[in-house]
Amino acid sequence: MLVRNLTLSLLAATALSACTLAPKTVRPALAVDNAWPIAQANGSATSAADLAWREVFIDPRLQGVIDLALSNNRDLRVAVLNIERARAQYRIQRAALVPGVDATATGARGQNSAAQTQPGVSRDVEAYTAGVGVTAWELDLFGRVRSLKDAALQSYLSTRETSRSVQISLIAQTANSWLALAADQDLLALAQETLRTREESLKLIRSRFDAGAANQLDLRQAETLAETARSDVATYVAQVEQDKNALRLVVGADVPADLLPAGGLVTAQILPDLPPGIPSDVLTRRPDVLAAEHDLAGANANIGAARAAFFPSISLTASTGVASGSLSSLFDSGNGTWSFAPRISLPIFAGGANVANLDSAKASRDIAVANYEKAVQTAFREVSDGLAVQSTIQDRVGSQERLVAAANDSVRLSRARYGAGIDSSLTLLDAQRTLYTAQQGLIGARLARATNLATLYKSLGGGAPAAR
Repeated sequence: MLVRNLTLSLLAATALSACTLAPKTVRPALAVDNAWPIAQANGSATSAADLAWREVFIDPRLQGVIDLALSNNRDLRVAVLNIERARAQYRIQRAALVPGVDATATGARGQNSAAQTQPGVSRDVEAYTAGVGVTAWELDLFGRVRSLKDAALQSYLSTRETSRSVQISLIAQTANSWLALAADQDLLALAQETLRTREESLKLIRSRFDAGAANQLDLRQAETLAETARSDVATYVAQVEQDKNALRLVVGADVPADLLPAGGLVTAQILPDLPPGIPSDVLTRRPDVLAAEHDLAGANANIGAARAAFFPSISLTASTGVASGSLSSLFDSGNGTWSFAPRISLPIFAGGANVANLDSAKASRDIAVANYEKAVQTAFREVSDGLAVQSTIQDRVGSQERLVAAANDSVRLSRARYGAGIDSSLTLLDAQRTLYTAQQGLIGARLARATNLATLYKSLGGGAPAAR
């Protein structure tokens, strides 16, 4: 009965501590316009944030590599473990809201001195107790403990959003590394093919030089172009291996050969366009912006805890049990005991510590507001940059494709004119040089288009699953 009454009293006291002195958290107004600088033709209200990453990166090989990265990347693993740590810290802080009930049992035997004991009375002393009780549980009338719990909760939520941001960044980084490998494989294949054709041209010009039909300048120009292609082959061989090493680091494991790019950038399957949505929706769904918002809410909770420190604190210590001078009779009838010891502490003078703590909490809140606004502005800039590239990249790719077609035709005509003796070998070599440069530019433009989609998906807060 005593235990039940004690429990009911503590629960009733808990119900009194439902309020806090924390200011209400209001999301700051967006420090940017609610329209992107570059108008989008589709005008869709949906966003890349609504798309799962498999809907954007649809190449089966790339999907396999991203799956490996999500399972093995060490940075993501640390981010997930940070969530677990923040969740545990929140549970620890929340536990302070309810009283902790402990069961105790003590026993003591001793002997008094002869001077302390009356004649004829035994000098042996025994004392045994057993009971349950609550020690120094704070009655949270002004919400100090609850505010600390709220701050821990917001820290956990912020950490979870940060982990989601790491996931999205990892997906984009993996895609960019895989695409860079595909582009360098294309450049290597182009350099090898160019070396083959230039060696053929060099062989032809050398035979003409030996026959006196070509001058030494023609020969040296042909040798220069051949050696340039040979140097490019060596460079791209090394670059492809470096790309594989970079991809292996991002993934956190060896990448099977059947998941590496095959067929170059042309065959890589990525969603051709990404709907940006409207800024007010996108910027308030990006995980880094959400994390900054949770940090702001946590700063307000800390203000509530700092304010509560100015008010009296009440702690309760209570116990009920049995006590006896003999262990054999400890649980006999009539040995019941109980105690109830409330303690009230009123701050009078603390050397300005409470005022300083409150000022510090308010300054932290102002910092959180500034960080939130910066996160929004950074997000707006990143999305705007991606949209600027997206709005022009197709024109750039198309221009490079037409340039390659024209350069190809120019090489064909120059070769025919050189064979007919109309033009010198310099004209043919110059046309081949122009074609090679145009083909390299086309590969670069295709890579820019593909990586811009991956980066834009990240900037728009792509719909990666929640952290596991």
